[in-house]
Amino acid sequence: MKKRILCKAAAAVFYLMLPWMALTCQAGENVISEGVFINGVDVSGMTAAEAETVVQQQVQALSDSVITLTMDEDQESRTWGELGLQWKNTDLITEISHLGTTGNIVQRYKEQKDLQNQNIQFEIEYTIDEDALRSFVEGMSAYNSEPVEGSVYMGDDGLLYVEGGTDGLTLDVDATLTALEEYIEGWTAGDTVIEATVERVSPEVTAETLSKMTDVLGTATTDYSASSAARAQNIVTGTSKINGTLLMPGESFSVTDAVVPFTAENGYELAPSYESGQVVDSYGGGICQVSTTLYNAVLKAELQVDQRSNHTMTVSYVDPSKDAAIAEGLMDLVFTNTLETPVYIAGSAYGGVLNFTIYGEETRPANRTIEFVSEVTARTDATNNIQLVAKTDQNVGYLVQVQTPHEGLSAVLWKNIYYDGVLSETIQVNSSTYQATAAIWEVGVVSSNTALTSALYSAIGQNSLEQVQALLANGVQTEAAQTETTQTEAPQTEAAQTEAPQTEAAQTETPQTQAPAAQESASGTGGDVTIIQ
Repeated sequence: MKKRILCKAAAAVFYLMLPWMALTCQAGENVISEGVFINGVDVSGMTAAEAETVVQQQVQALSDSVITLTMDEDQESRTWGELGLQWKNTDLITEISHLGTTGNIVQRYKEQKDLQNQNIQFEIEYTIDEDALRSFVEGMSAYNSEPVEGSVYMGDDGLLYVEGGTDGLTLDVDATLTALEEYIEGWTAGDTVIEATVERVSPEVTAETLSKMTDVLGTATTDYSASSAARAQNIVTGTSKINGTLLMPGESFSVTDAVVPFTAENGYELAPSYESGQVVDSYGGGICQVSTTLYNAVLKAELQVDQRSNHTMTVSYVDPSKDAAIAEGLMDLVFTNTLETPVYIAGSAYGGVLNFTIYGEETRPANRTIEFVSEVTARTDATNNIQLVAKTDQNVGYLVQVQTPHEGLSAVLWKNIYYDGVLSETIQVNSSTYQATAAIWEVGVVSSNTALTSALYSAIGQNSLEQVQALLANGVQTEAAQTETTQTEAPQTEAAQTEAPQTEAAQTETPQTQAPAAQESASGTGGDVTIIQ
């Protein structure tokens, strides 16, 4: 009984399969089963050759697709065909041709019925010419770049502008090739944009860092409107050599290094400066007003002052202890940016007004303020301090004051710190001592009256202005009277003057010996220091 049931079931299946068997026989050759797709294209009922043609057409169409490789704003493009695109899984047609054609008749029937009820997708796999692909990638190395350090400049509108500060790029060829090969394995169609793998090298000075310098940390102004044209030019020249300085965190700045040499070739002119307690003309005279103004801006910005010296004598453009003198090879103003962000130094000298402003990122509390107070702790009167200098190139009667006396004093600079207007702390910034200097008078000593000349040298040696003035008042008149008598009594004068040269020659030896000594004392030659005020 059981065997008869199985036979009936098999017969039923056989009768159901008759139409399918009839169709298969009528086809005359094997065709791809129903429900088979390649890259979304239905290849059901096609022969293997027809399906292969479809695939080749798709590969050809894809060869015209474009792949674009980018490095930031730069890019290069190729077609897949130029990179040697080929069909990789060529055994795909054989595989799908055998679907529903292997096994016994029942197995084949079941497999084909399953395909009809649920489609099956096959994907084309591709391969690329490795040499062509590597050549394409390596060509992008032309866009490698070095990092561009950031810089800052001040526009005509008084605002700071940032340039540069961009990363450098170096193409990673192998990593880019790996990324492309992985992409190709899953690629099906269409144009492609792929970003190359690069190594980024950041500059030491980035645009992001520089863009934070929007705050005024410290500013100072002094007046030079009373300066001579030469001194004013020196101030303009020195300021221009400091203007635009960018100081990175931890970096130090030397004013002397920035402004030397003090020569005409470097833009400087002869102007008054301090030398051994005297005012003399030298190239760069006035440059100390530049360093002094910058010093006050640095104090207000609260940068670290490493070196600072006061003048030998007081200056008129700032209070005592607020000055900063420089002398090439001897004195300097040096400071360090101790902040965590860079600072920018802007300097201007125009119309008799000298200004330095230091820009950066403000991190100090908003309720905190500072002030700097100069306190004079001692004074030395120089009113009656006089120094006389013999001038061997000027006649008797020449008496000119070439330098006014300078009061000597000691001073201390204090820094007061306030919070919400209440004094919180007082710190000593520096202490300065300024020499008292004499009023300097030049005295002419050229005369045929040896007695008068000798007396003048004696008065000069004692620095007695009163004696010089008295000698000149009496001696010049006597000399004039003697000259008049000589012209009236010519024969007697000639007889008397016959031996005069011998007598005068002997007397003039002493003044000639004294004159250089007096000049050496006045000028201080030998180890002099010129401080360009």
